[in-house]
Order: sequence, then C-alpha cells, then structure tokens
Amino acid sequence: MSYKIVVDSCTDLPAEYHTDKRFEIIPLILQVGDYTVLDDESFDQLDYLKRVAECETCAKSACPSPDRYKKAYECDADDVYVVTLSSKLSGSYNSALLAKDLYHEDIGEKNIHVFDSLSACCGQTNIAFKIMEYAEAGLPFEEVVKKVETYRDGMDTYFVLDSLDTLRKNGRLTGMKAIVASTLNIKPVCYAIEGEIAQWSQGVGMRKALIKMAELTAKRIKNPEEKTLMITHINCYERAEVVKNLILSKVNFKDVLIVDGAGVATTYAGDGGIVVTC
Repeated sequence: MSYKIVVDSCTDLPAEYHTDKRFEIIPLILQVGDYTVLDDESFDQLDYLKRVAECETCAKSACPSPDRYKKAYECDADDVYVVTLSSKLSGSYNSALLAKDLYHEDIGEKNIHVFDSLSACCGQTNIAFKIMEYAEAGLPFEEVVKKVETYRDGMDTYFVLDSLDTLRKNGRLTGMKAIVASTLNIKPVCYAIEGEIAQWSQGVGMRKALIKMAELTAKRIKNPEEKTLMITHINCYERAEVVKNLILSKVNFKDVLIVDGAGVATTYAGDGGIVVTC
C-alpha cells in the first residue's frame, strides 16, 4: 500500500526530506508587525530574527486552512498520515481534522489519520519518522496508527529558551505554574505534558539550565537504545552539540539527529532556543 505523510511546518524535517515525495509540508503563516510570510522554503531565519528583534509587537502564527490540508489529501497514496502541532498550542490539528471530514464528504472514503503530536518541532519529526518506519515495514494502516499513538504517548519533549516572552504574550503558557524573572537570568527547564507547557526545573544561566535538561532527559528516558534523540536549535548549532554531548555522556541512543528550527519554531522558541525529544 502506498502512503503519504503530511506535516505542518512546525515539524522540523531535515532538508533532504523537503523534496521527498513521501512527505508534504503544509505551511503556517507567520506575522511580525506588518510583515507576513509563509513558513515554507522561502523562510529566511536570520532575516526573520532581525525583524522580530526590531519589532515592538509580538510575532504571531496562524494555522493552515482546512482547504489547504484537503488538497494535500487529494493524492494517489492509499494511506495518508498527518502530524500537527499540539492541539493545545495551535488550531492546526482541528484544521487538519476538518479537512478529513471535507475530503470524505466531497470525494469519498480514504485512509486518513490525523495525529495530534502533543508536542512541537522535533517532537513532530520524531512521530513522522516513526510513521515512515512502520509504513516502510509494510504494516497495515490501522496497525501503524495504533503503534504510532503508543509511541507518541511515551515520548518526552523538553526545552530551554533564552526568553519566554513570545510564548507568554501569545497565550501558550497556560500549563506553567510559575514564570521566573528573566532579569535574574533564571532559565526555566520546560516540558510538554498532554500537549501543554509546564515548568519542571530551572537554572541560573543557560548552561546550568541545559545541564538540568540533560539530567532530566537521561533520568526519564526508557529504552533509549530503541529511540532517536532529536534536538531542534534556533540559530545555535554549537549549543545543540553541547546538549547532545551532555545527554550522551549519561545515556546512549540508537541515533541522534540535530535539526534547525523552521519558522514556527523560530517564532516561539526564539533565537538560541533548544528543544529536545526522545
């Protein structure tokens, strides 16, 4: 059976998969002041970060329309799998679900499943790659869905950002019990719980926060030899390498992948942000 994996643009796929026929990336819309751009191959991270730094208003994103998702489902593939940003953080999941209903009403039956990643960035990538692994192994549609949902439910997502301002101003911190003062250079170590953001720990300065995140990752991971450690960075590859080495000094993974954040990740994680999933 042929398959297709549709992801929204918060999914940080490595560059070589952007032209892979098995994948289609549905762009979100990004806005900084009066400047609007699609989060697609035209996205220029450095220019965008400069605009964000110079703009007095907060950067925002808007989810794709159901029609845009529906067009992605109109393909020759027998099985269509969709991975979106957490439904607690974006309307992308609901838009993809509505598109599924519209497809069935207008065109007919087809195997389409929309996964709420309960995560973001490389967490979505992790799920997309797990779909690809099972689909390439020839598993039937229903079994792929069941196995991937089980995998997602056992996946952990952590992040440390230089600033939480954009997340706070856009209302993405509803799961946070407390926001520490950035003027004290205290960096929260955050994690995703059922698709929302919560604070686990904190460190004075970025390096101490990253060390705490590495310790947390190593402590909570189960069966690391079967999993891929994925790290999204926003314009800070060397910092991502530090995080990788900190984690690998404590536990070994089947594989490690470092990816540069696309537009949505850049909007909310900000310059210097690090996201880890496994």
